[in-house]
Amino acid sequence: MKITDTLSLSFRTIRSNKLRTGITVAIIALGIAALIGINTAIQAISQKFMESFSSMGANGFTIRYRSAFRFDRGELKKEKKDGKKLKKSNVNKPITREQAEAFKQRYNYPAKVSLSLGGGNNNTAAFGNKKTNPTVWVNGGDENYLDLNGYTIAAGRNLNELDVSSGRNVCIIGKDVAEKLFGANTNLEQPLEKIIKVNSIPFRVIGVLQPRGSTFGRSLDNNIITSFNSVRRFFANSASSSFSIGVKSPDIINIETAIGEAEGVFRVIRKNEIKEESNFLIDKSDAFAEMAMRQIGWLTASAVVIGFITLMGAAIGLMNIMLVAVTERTKEVGLIKAIGGKQRNVRWQFLYESILISLMGAVIGIVIGILLGNIVSMLMSTGFVVPWIWVFMGVIICTIVGLAAGVYPAYKASKLNPIEALRYE
Repeated sequence: MKITDTLSLSFRTIRSNKLRTGITVAIIALGIAALIGINTAIQAISQKFMESFSSMGANGFTIRYRSAFRFDRGELKKEKKDGKKLKKSNVNKPITREQAEAFKQRYNYPAKVSLSLGGGNNNTAAFGNKKTNPTVWVNGGDENYLDLNGYTIAAGRNLNELDVSSGRNVCIIGKDVAEKLFGANTNLEQPLEKIIKVNSIPFRVIGVLQPRGSTFGRSLDNNIITSFNSVRRFFANSASSSFSIGVKSPDIINIETAIGEAEGVFRVIRKNEIKEESNFLIDKSDAFAEMAMRQIGWLTASAVVIGFITLMGAAIGLMNIMLVAVTERTKEVGLIKAIGGKQRNVRWQFLYESILISLMGAVIGIVIGILLGNIVSMLMSTGFVVPWIWVFMGVIICTIVGLAAGVYPAYKASKLNPIEALRYE
């Protein structure tokens, strides 16, 4: 018998047992769909994290006086330097404007530096008789702020050095604010040179930002950007506000050198002693994304466990079906051997059947898993995601499952005595 004859016979047998084949395919598809679906969703989440938290790319970092995700009461943990414990230092000392400006002036590394100050997220903006909800984010920056934070001007211009140094009341507004104050179908240039009121303080609009979408329920377009001097004067609480310093290195290869030099410069500015820890923190721009991905990494392990358990059950079910098939087709096996078929022909026929059933489940499971996983992608406004590595892994795993489940039934069928098989009823 030729391979084509064996494959044709295997296909014919699969079609003739639709119910049993369908149940086995469904079990295998369920396991693969869980594996592919969860990993597709994880890849979509990872993509969104990197877009949200890594606005400066892998070659950027931020100097701040505390981290948004620290729970150590503002004190750095003890670290060792040259085998000696460093003296603890309180990081809850806000970075002042003088310190931030001194860093920008003294930092001689060929990198772009931006100073920024937060103005809170409970602000309102008004124009004429239209007013936003009190949920507008206000951020103060300098001429480099937009570039280092992933914003792009859609209409108008960026802040310049004169805007920053003089602290004049000019601002750049996000898409949500522009639509709320000037209409959903407004021309992007219509808000330019208009006077809006932010918390009853007049600001002249000099630019409108390109939309960036939302992240975890927070719109990145519901914001207003002005100079840090304006924020410091009108929005920030001088007792608790602190400047953040963003640095963007031109080359990712030298990022560690840039961080090391920045730490050395700022330690002097912050008056850290030699044996004292730095009383500020340096976060790489993708650090939050990496931390978040480590936290959700258990989902991958869960998907593997779920898929493994389901596929083990499917393998056992497939083996039982193949053993039943051997018993039902004993006379057929005897006929194949009687007309010259060899043991390997019978063996390969049953192995092909087992592998084909398993691969059918793999294809259906992969399609369902990708579609389900991309529901998360749609909700998070990321592109269509296909986890190719896991797709190939799914095909390989299902092939192995089919092979393992069919080995014993195929061996049993090939060992049947043709004379006794022909007499079997």
